[in-house]
Amino acid sequence: MNKLQGAWARWLLPFMFAAVGHASAAEEYSFDASEFDKRPFELGGYLQLKQENFALNRNGTFYKLGNAGQPQRDSLDRTTGTLELVGKLRPGIGTFDFHTHSDAWNDQLAHGQNNKMFEAAYSARPDPGVTIEAGKRTLRWGKGYAWNPIGFVERPKDPNDPDLAREGLVMADADLILNKDGPLQTIAFTPVLMPVSNDVNSGFGVPGYVNPAAKLYLLYRDTDIDFAWQGKGSRAARFGADFSRNMSSNFEIHGEWARIQQFAKPVVDSVGNVATVTGNATSYLLGLRYLTESDTTYIAEYYRNGTGYSDREFRDFYQFADSALQQFQKSGSGKLLQKATTLSEGSYSRPNLGTDYLYFRAQQKDALGIVYFQAAVTAIMNVQDRSYQVTPELLYTGVKNFDLRARLYLLQGGAGTEFGEKSNSRKLELYARYYF
Repeated sequence: MNKLQGAWARWLLPFMFAAVGHASAAEEYSFDASEFDKRPFELGGYLQLKQENFALNRNGTFYKLGNAGQPQRDSLDRTTGTLELVGKLRPGIGTFDFHTHSDAWNDQLAHGQNNKMFEAAYSARPDPGVTIEAGKRTLRWGKGYAWNPIGFVERPKDPNDPDLAREGLVMADADLILNKDGPLQTIAFTPVLMPVSNDVNSGFGVPGYVNPAAKLYLLYRDTDIDFAWQGKGSRAARFGADFSRNMSSNFEIHGEWARIQQFAKPVVDSVGNVATVTGNATSYLLGLRYLTESDTTYIAEYYRNGTGYSDREFRDFYQFADSALQQFQKSGSGKLLQKATTLSEGSYSRPNLGTDYLYFRAQQKDALGIVYFQAAVTAIMNVQDRSYQVTPELLYTGVKNFDLRARLYLLQGGAGTEFGEKSNSRKLELYARYYF
């Protein structure tokens, strides 16, 4: 039994025993009106222990660039402890809420820790239809599950875990809501100002701009519609729209469309020449969600990323990286290698940076007849090069305030493909999370 199989045995057996032991232990529901009273201070969060085993892809470009001149490995084990705190403080008419994220990790090569404030904002509601706030906030624009082309003023989702909490951005924003009778039931307007400097929102783009943005929401004949805009500033100007509609009680369709004006993209050719290609880019997404009578949820999306790299552009980068590695091995010169490594850690490192993707997820509630036990499988495919990732997972929530989760990432693709050149070919992820 290899290390990967051994990890499965050590974790999945207690996982399954816990599920079976609590299958019939559904808690009785009780109602306490005091639980809904707004308290002056609230604090919650979770503690998590995660164990990961990576099967490293020593033939992959990203592994070679990250480990050139270093001892080669076939696997890596990493342990990570995470603490997230979520709180609310209600001084007077306003509310101050915060969300912190801290983690510490250790593997055979290195260790470290991170402490971040995901959100910290003060909001006031002078009128039931008016909310004004300022601080660090995570906005969630768009109707897509795995991707959001109109998420102009937020950090991108991780398609492998779209529900994962994300770090926000410092901004001032407001919500102005008007409810009406008739086909147009709700109108909501959200203006945003987001400054960027060397110390504030520095990763968003060029410093020295305030970056106005806005979103108009309409609920028209039971269809959710958004129109979004971001002005030219730290990033190129962009605008777009989305929609979501329930065709029936168990079938929903959604879509997004975004246009980015004069988007600048660095591109490297096969010999290492880097050029900036500038032009208008269009991104869009179409998706559906379907719930069966047996509580199986299906989610499917097609994503066209107008700002991504084509299959040919990816291959040019891989060919240049291969040439840089060969030069380093033959002569010891690291000039080209450093250039390739910088590109691999910058513009070519973002997840799902191709142009065409298919996303599919099937999720079964109470799998195998076990209450609180959920099984799911997720697949992401790069349509152009036919490489893909499949992720089966198990989740058990039958113990109060406690989650057990297991996921196995399986990456498949040939040489010169997105998933075939990743630094690992498999990853087993197991975590236990306690909520308080």
